[in-house]
Amino acid sequence: MREDMKKWLLGVPLVLIAVFIWMPLWMLISGTFMGGAELSENLAPVLEGRGGTAVWPVMARYPTLAAYVELLLDTPQFFTVFWNSCRQVFPIILGHVLLGAPAAWAFAKFHFRGKKILYTLYIVLMLMPFQVTMVSSYLVLNKLGLIDTVWAVILPGAASTLPVFIMTRFFMDIPEAVMEAAAVDGASSFQTFLRFGLPLGAPGILSAVVLGFLEYWNAIEAPQAFLKNQALWPLSLYMSNITADNAGVSLIASLITLMPPLLIFLSGQKYLEQGIISSGMKD
Repeated sequence: MREDMKKWLLGVPLVLIAVFIWMPLWMLISGTFMGGAELSENLAPVLEGRGGTAVWPVMARYPTLAAYVELLLDTPQFFTVFWNSCRQVFPIILGHVLLGAPAAWAFAKFHFRGKKILYTLYIVLMLMPFQVTMVSSYLVLNKLGLIDTVWAVILPGAASTLPVFIMTRFFMDIPEAVMEAAAVDGASSFQTFLRFGLPLGAPGILSAVVLGFLEYWNAIEAPQAFLKNQALWPLSLYMSNITADNAGVSLIASLITLMPPLLIFLSGQKYLEQGIISSGMKD
């Protein structure tokens, strides 16, 4: 009896918390089926500054797919910004793997002069917010002629230090016996990295990929600072143009924008949890 009571006492708050967390997502989904008139009526106190309180019904009173048709068939700009996000984020993630994994392997398994100082510098750079390095990054990118190109977002993102930090923690957990056995078999350092480091460190690499995708898919500061041409803007900047006139389209665009990171998170949740634990960010 006491065990059942404990389960109820723990279960009820968890259910209430889950409902509270998922409620905004349900409001987003239900709002995509509302017509323009219904949305204007519900959101007028917020978007138009009228008196009263904004209301949000559980279900659309007059369901319609008009906003879906408008976004997917009559708004080519949305597909442009969606493609912009893809061609900026995926090269960044590829850079995390190609640049970050070898650097992390070197920090974890090699001993060289200045290693501690260099690793400390990596951590300091990781802790610095974008606003601190924005001006210096802008000056360097401008000198290289990369401002207002996708490379202004890709190159700094690909050189991020966070993936190196996460992957280093995983590579450190690989037993030294593996390195010794590979050396006995005549494998070079690079061969050991390819044959043993990458497979055994795959959870760390995947956790860095998941974290990197979630961060850069929703990035606002770097594209806004380095991209003046709106034709290069990603989804994160397109979503800022929400008004009472296009509320329905904005809700659908928000829902579509949410899907890739949600799918990435669900598919890599196990590795993400391992990455958080291994990196020491979870207390």
